Amino acid sequence: MLRHGGAEVYRITGARRGLQEDVRGRQRRYVISMGVRTISVILTVVLWNVERYVALGTLVLGALLPYVAVVIANAGRENAPSLPGTFTPAATRPVLTAGPAGTPQSTPQPRSTDEPEGQHTESA
Repeated sequence: MLRHGGAEVYRITGARRGLQEDVRGRQRRYVISMGVRTISVILTVVLWNVERYVALGTLVLGALLPYVAVVIANAGRENAPSLPGTFTPAATRPVLTAGPAGTPQSTPQPRSTDEPEGQHTESA
């Protein structure tokens, strides 16, 4: 990236190019594309009776290039470069395991050893 004084300026941020610089670049690409189109149309006329296949190729190029040039010129501004994330997620809250206050928790009653297995009775 060069400035008017010829000294090179280095970018140290992830900021996008300025709007004026972006428009100037798109205009430059469009003018170059239209110059290539003009040359291809002139070559079509010159080569029509000399080399018909090359003339047809330049004719196709001259017909398709305006569409491509307009799409490229109207592509808009470049995407902002990816910047390091500044979002820090909130700390996770611990999950409450106890029931609401004031209600007794149901705890499993220990089995007595004198009951036969499979005939468990609960005491209330």
